[in-house]
Formats: sequence, structure tokens, C-alpha cells
Amino acid sequence: MNAITEMYARWAAGDMGEDDQWGDVTAEPRGVDYTEVSAGGVPAMWLDPHGADLDRVIVALHGGGFVSGSLYTHRKMYGHLAKAAGVRVLLATYRRAPEFRHPAQTEDALTAYRWAATHARTLALAGDSCGGGLAVQVALREPGVAALLLLSPWIDMDPAQTASSYEENAATDLFFTREMVQGLLQQYLPEGVSGLAPEVNAFYADLSTLPPVYVQCGGAESGRGDSERLAKRIGARLDVFDGQPHTFQMAAGRAPVADEAIGRLAAWVRPRLAI
Repeated sequence: MNAITEMYARWAAGDMGEDDQWGDVTAEPRGVDYTEVSAGGVPAMWLDPHGADLDRVIVALHGGGFVSGSLYTHRKMYGHLAKAAGVRVLLATYRRAPEFRHPAQTEDALTAYRWAATHARTLALAGDSCGGGLAVQVALREPGVAALLLLSPWIDMDPAQTASSYEENAATDLFFTREMVQGLLQQYLPEGVSGLAPEVNAFYADLSTLPPVYVQCGGAESGRGDSERLAKRIGARLDVFDGQPHTFQMAAGRAPVADEAIGRLAAWVRPRLAI
């Protein structure tokens, strides 16, 4: 069991502890400064690589199933991306379910993005897992997004969760089962809100307005179906990393495959931020 799958096993068992432990799977990137800020009232953190171009920004939205994750669990992974791309990252968090349900998370993501837009000339969006789904929702509402970077995005909020990848990867993804994801949806969606509504589920929205999109996912994850479906729908670049689990990029600085993935993301987004 690698560090990422072990992390998810502990999370599924309710033994994750607080944010510091989750972030242990990522190595500390050197030469990146961190500054916590209020992005229009939303807690956020600037990740500033030394010598970065401050006019170009990636707004990053972390994962955690809407119920966990924070600036501290994900700052190092997105710090690696900031350093590789040579630009600032604004990592934003959002109110958590079940105390706060949809649309609180989308509202916070939009607020943080719009605040960042007042501090940069060109912006891209990045997100992992549920943060990837939020990034798509923001891009659908904000026409100025230059590019989307999606890491194992969770987009389909249909309670039925019909993707065949749950069965195909049942032996390699023991944690993100259909039943577990359905449980997260019960905490995220308020009563009376359909998981098929376009403002919740981007697969039921008009995706023709999205900017260029690059999607990465692990070949061994049960959520692979969302990545493949989105890429097929809009013609996005898709890289499936064989044998890798959900958001394997969190092992950046410790696993060569994670570093390769971060490098590909950086190389792809850099020219799109230079427009």
C-alpha cells in the first residue's frame, strides 16, 4: 500500500486526525513562501515561489469530499505546482458539509476567484477531487478563466453514481466505493436539490464555454469515469496514470510519478497564462 492509499484507508476508518497528518504525504517544496489572506472573506493562502510572475495566478480549490481538507492539507501539493509553473497560486478553502451544504462551497469558490482577479492579469483554475468539480462550476460562471487544471475531478453529483469505473476498479480502489460517495452526497446536497441540476452537476450544464482543460486521473481509482466522461464530452486533454490512486499528485516530492504529473500540469498551463 503506497502513502496515498494508506492515507485514504485511515480517512475511511475515521483515523485521519487533523490537517497536519494528511499533508504528511507531500514533501515540502523549497523556495515557496506561504501567506494566509482573506480572499473577500474566504480563508485562502498565497503560495509564492521565489521569482514568480505575480501577474499570473492559478486559483486552486482543494478536495476532501466537501467534508474535510483545508489550506494546510493541500498547500504543499499546490506549492509544487506553483514552483513548477513559476506563478503564484491562491489556494482557497470553503465552508464544509454537512454544517454548510450546497451552494455554500460554490459561493466561496466564486468569491475567492473574483478576489484573485483583482490581483492578477491572467488567471487559471485548478482543483482536485471535489475541488475539481467546484473549479468547473466557477469556470462556467466566469468567462475570463484562461485554463482549467483538474486532478481526479469529482463532477457527477448524481446520487445513483452510475460510472462503470466503480466496478472496473473495485479491486484497486477499496475506499471510494459507490456507497461512500453516495454518503458524501447526502451530506453535501440539501433537501430538495437534485444532483442532476446544472448548478450542481456540470455534466448537465452547457460546457461549450469552458476554457482549455487538462484532466489527470489515476488508472486505479473508482472515480476515473468522471475524468474520462468530461474529456470525451469537451475534447479535453486527458492523462490517465496507470496503477495510480485518486489524487496521487499529493505524493509530490516523494514519488516520481507525482512529480511527473505536476511537471506536465505546469508545462501545459504556463503558455496559457502568458496570453
